[in-house]
Amino acid sequence: MVELDDIPQPAREQIQKIGAADLVIGVLAPPPHTDPDPTLSNVREAVARLDTNVRTVVIQSNPSSNPSSNGDSPERDLQVLPYPLLASETSIDAVRSVSGAYHSVFKVAENLGARACTIILSDLETVTSGWMYRMIQPLTELDFDLVTPCYTHQKFEGLLNSSIVAPLTRALYGKQIQHPSGPDFGFSGRLVRRFLEDAAGPRTGNGIRPLTALGIEAVCEGFEICQAHLGPRLYPPTDWMNQSSVLTQVLGPLFSDVERNAPFWQRIRGSQPIPVFGESAPVQEESAAPDVTRMIESFQLGCRNLQDVWGIVLPPGTLLELNKLARMSPAQFRMSDGLWVRIIYDFALGHRLRIISSDHLLRAMTPLYLAWVASFALELENADPAAVEQRLEQLGRAYEAGKPYVLSRWRWPDRFNP
Repeated sequence: MVELDDIPQPAREQIQKIGAADLVIGVLAPPPHTDPDPTLSNVREAVARLDTNVRTVVIQSNPSSNPSSNGDSPERDLQVLPYPLLASETSIDAVRSVSGAYHSVFKVAENLGARACTIILSDLETVTSGWMYRMIQPLTELDFDLVTPCYTHQKFEGLLNSSIVAPLTRALYGKQIQHPSGPDFGFSGRLVRRFLEDAAGPRTGNGIRPLTALGIEAVCEGFEICQAHLGPRLYPPTDWMNQSSVLTQVLGPLFSDVERNAPFWQRIRGSQPIPVFGESAPVQEESAAPDVTRMIESFQLGCRNLQDVWGIVLPPGTLLELNKLARMSPAQFRMSDGLWVRIIYDFALGHRLRIISSDHLLRAMTPLYLAWVASFALELENADPAAVEQRLEQLGRAYEAGKPYVLSRWRWPDRFNP
């Protein structure tokens, strides 16, 4: 049992009254705009498809209906715990708010003795009963410890994951996980318990860990991992010219994990696919390509103004290639995979060496990231989904091919000072 001191007293009393559950589903997303809210109906349908009866507790803010917790109720196998776990979207520390909400769900699941826990943070407009079933079934019937999502999205959505998070995770940790940082996950009771034990120790102290750490920690500790095709996911519109804060929020924790887990990933060679459940859904509609002209101009401005910062972490050869790229016309503008991979590895090393502040370093990556996006958009503007998938697989292999580079620089950084 773990303390529930950060959970409101009425909810603690209801948890004690419920007593036990097999499955806890934390619905952290705001209620959908539809009326009535289909969330509980989707849960019922998903659980009904399982081979055995599963006592389920749904944690949901502002639920449209609240099945009675009375044991004589026909809903005795589905109960709702209504209380907010997530701070408002205007929270100054949104990443900490989300991570803290996950941690609260973990504590509820552990106190109820659940053998599986699923957390949904994506927009509920696209979450179906099939989505929920594919997250639950590998945990309850196939004994997996972690279910990570595979989303259907447009080619210019989720590019920070496609260009850095997923291929870097693949190359370093040896697992081909499409979305290592979720945000929708399924966890076994074993893995939840491990997270809670780890959070109580001196390494994390406050019990809050970023989402990027969840899948990586499961990999490093040998838990059984799979993926599930969930279907379309709604992404908020991307403000391409204001990516600095996003980069710091995502890459800061990611690079910290790289440093913390270096003894593990330095032993890994190559990568392996992991089991995937469900079928990939087709993309219904493609959006227009982003405005690459402004992105290239931002990169060119960075080449003029950020040479001193880039020169702290990037070798002279890389700076020379970037200056050549800045002089290319939009028709010729292409950033090679090798160049991009070395940039990411060098910034991860710079983050480890703490030559300048983490925030300053990661914000200086913004023009480089926009250059990669511009190159990707120009190359694949008219490509079909199969061609995009093939291109991202090529990028993943480039990260793997570049791993000896980061291994050398990581082990002997003084030999490679620019």
